[in-house]
Amino acid sequence: MPLTEYKKDDEDLPAFIFRGNDILIRKEDSLPCEKRLPDGQLFSRLTGSYTNLFTEREYGYSAMMLDGESQGAEGWIFIPLREFFWISKSESEQLSGLPSRLGSLAARAHGFLSLLATYKFCPRCGSALSFDTKETAMRCSNPGCGRLDFPHIEPAVIVLVSRRQGADQEILLVKNRNSKGNFYGCVSGFVEMGERIEDAAVREVMEETGIAIKNLRYVGSQSWPFPDQLMFAFTADYEAGEITMQEEELLDAGWFHRNALPEIPRPGSVAYNLITGNFTPS
Repeated sequence: MPLTEYKKDDEDLPAFIFRGNDILIRKEDSLPCEKRLPDGQLFSRLTGSYTNLFTEREYGYSAMMLDGESQGAEGWIFIPLREFFWISKSESEQLSGLPSRLGSLAARAHGFLSLLATYKFCPRCGSALSFDTKETAMRCSNPGCGRLDFPHIEPAVIVLVSRRQGADQEILLVKNRNSKGNFYGCVSGFVEMGERIEDAAVREVMEETGIAIKNLRYVGSQSWPFPDQLMFAFTADYEAGEITMQEEELLDAGWFHRNALPEIPRPGSVAYNLITGNFTPS
């Protein structure tokens, strides 16, 4: 089903309102997460400071990206989208690593808004793009072209590698050169053209750390709309090698005992689910 332009009639829909990678919710943390989402009236009040907005009636929501200077509204706060992924989960979803329905919809909305911000003109002829009337896509406005551009999704892998050290288990964690903060996470990277996701997982661990792995096990996936990734999560066992860092990618890498971990990514992230065991191999 297509995305559509937001109209006054869409005020009955709950809304996802973003500012960059943050999402706007009510301050009252005692309310259920779905009750903390903005209503259509607030959405309409903020339409003077947006960069992109749309409605997707089939899924029952509207979405808006505010400009970077917007302060939202009194009684509302911006929180990181990854935190919303976590607090919108039920206890069983938190323990299993499964996404919540609201978290999945928020990821979908944020991903589409990123698409609208990036793809404004047809890559074939340069004409303006607009919402297609039948597909979830953007159509070139030039009748002689009419190219359809569907949402772009970049597949990526993330791998937690374990090894036995005597009676203890250690996990391989890395500190990415481009990460914000001081945390250590799992080896990750994009799938290359013509590559299986399993081959990408083995390659990324070898490229970044020099470690060969075995017993690769797929454990789950998660949409990661920053801006357009789909993360495929794996666990694996150490097979051979000593850590040799890919210095253009990493600041540090090492083996850590589970009872002496460094700072790790926050709840809501794929890495958190892997490191804490919230993904269970199938």
